[in-house]
Amino acid sequence: MLWEGWLTLGVVLAALIAMASHRASPLAALFTALAILMTTAAATGSNRLLSAGEAASGFGNIGLITVGLLFAVANGLTRTGAIQWLIQPLLGQAKGLASAQIRLLTPVAGLSAFLNNTPIVAVFLPVIDDLARRLKVPASRLYLPLSYAAILGGTCTLIGTSTNLIVNELLLERDGLGLALFDLAWVGIPALALGLLYIVLMSGLLLPDRADARREQLDPKRYTVEVEVEEDGALVDQTVEEAGLRHLPGLFLAEIERHGRIIPAVGPNERLQGGDRLVLVGILDSVVDLHQMRGLRPATDAVENLEAPKTERCLVEAVVAETCPLVGRSIRVGRFRERYRAAVIAVSRGNRQLEGKIGDIVLRPGDTLLLETHPEFIDAHRDSRDFYLVSGVSDSSAVRHEKAPIALPIMAIMVLLAASPWVTMLNAALLAVIALIVTRCVNLSEALRAIRWDVLLVIGAAIGLGQSLNNSGAAEVIGLQVITLTADHPLLTLLAIYLLTSITTEAVTNNAAAVLIFPIAMAAADALGASPMPYVVAIMVAASAAFATPIGYQTNLMVMGPGGYRFLDYVRFGLPLNLLVMTVAMLIIPRIWPL
Repeated sequence: MLWEGWLTLGVVLAALIAMASHRASPLAALFTALAILMTTAAATGSNRLLSAGEAASGFGNIGLITVGLLFAVANGLTRTGAIQWLIQPLLGQAKGLASAQIRLLTPVAGLSAFLNNTPIVAVFLPVIDDLARRLKVPASRLYLPLSYAAILGGTCTLIGTSTNLIVNELLLERDGLGLALFDLAWVGIPALALGLLYIVLMSGLLLPDRADARREQLDPKRYTVEVEVEEDGALVDQTVEEAGLRHLPGLFLAEIERHGRIIPAVGPNERLQGGDRLVLVGILDSVVDLHQMRGLRPATDAVENLEAPKTERCLVEAVVAETCPLVGRSIRVGRFRERYRAAVIAVSRGNRQLEGKIGDIVLRPGDTLLLETHPEFIDAHRDSRDFYLVSGVSDSSAVRHEKAPIALPIMAIMVLLAASPWVTMLNAALLAVIALIVTRCVNLSEALRAIRWDVLLVIGAAIGLGQSLNNSGAAEVIGLQVITLTADHPLLTLLAIYLLTSITTEAVTNNAAAVLIFPIAMAAADALGASPMPYVVAIMVAASAAFATPIGYQTNLMVMGPGGYRFLDYVRFGLPLNLLVMTVAMLIIPRIWPL
């Protein structure tokens, strides 16, 4: 191996160590590595490193662009509430831990086969705490299974994870061959079925009975909020439990007003009627979730009379100052909406439940108001003497529930087009994004904000480093070393590539690991005179099936805090699942894609 190969290998290893040790973020480590290789190539004139054009080519990769578009598609489904619309009826019927896991994890895995895992897990994080409390089971036995089910679902199709798309595109660029949408199902579906069975059977033994860490972080403020059941809406004739009103953590239904009659101490089997006024008390996050539920609307008319279109509004917290002119007056009499162009939808006064309708609450200094208003309200009143503090509430945009029946068919059509031999996945994803924007399921600015640019930049940089491993000859040398260690046996080489990918993924990130191992696997396949396809599938599965550390997959990190997990919890529960999926892959891959 020439000096270029040793340099490239050293730079790549340094980047991997920096990422694994958390000394640098993946973005910083990979871009620094690119800069070193490009600068050395420019200074020495060597064509065996990385030119500027080759470094930039990764960011124009078709798979990378497709991943970006799929982020926007997933956002369209979450912004319309389509995912909750599909799943919520199942959760209300759970009776125990195993029942809850089956009803939660099966649809999550199914959705993850076609959508990015991150938003799916984010949608269900708020649900788990109350579901666990209602069933009297530890929430720590639901959070990590949620992440694992999303990961397993992503192994079933080519669009299930960004890794699959990127590796497939690299193969297309190299050999003109690629996988179809459902080819990975040969491995993914058996792995998913056995993985879910393992989770249901072993979570009680291997996952800790640990208090949910989120309970210690809950905001002590309790808002009193009024909502009304829409006439002929989705919640009419549903019980309180079926409607999901018991599935929001830190929120309880205090009373129902029905035709002037108050129903206190509302039970879970009470059936809702159109026009019911519900008074609930709870923490901010759950009030926001309530505000976005299908079939409910704020009980105050002030919201309907706001000037800004619903799609442009946001939620804002404002603390009433002593100098506010409305102190000592009710919200209605003080004409709050007309004065501030904002509607009060909830009021917090310490930890108390406030009596009466929202409009009749007499304001006091220190009251925290939750307002539905226009985004300019924050800048207009940040230094106002009327409020001590004004701050926006994240993820509080209105959910377009009426668009869910449009968003779901758009996703289904996208999948059908991607599965056909006439339309590429990039084309299908682009048509889906355009359809979501044209039908106003999501607007252009929301679609752009939904794209995880950090993920795309990491992928693009990793593709550039992979090209440098090829140019310098380092990939070929490592591939030959793998063959030597496996005694020229294709099956052992396949296992070695799988293990190398899996270990690298657990230490860094799945996308970076897959792209960096790809040229090594291709060099090994070429040296053996074997088909590259089984090695590509092994990389896809190994890079996705990352269960043994919180680092390997983003959803594992997302549930670490809420579940109160420690690093060893991932090793104890995830490592056997890693080995299970690897065994399934090693048994099936050579039979479907001969070595």
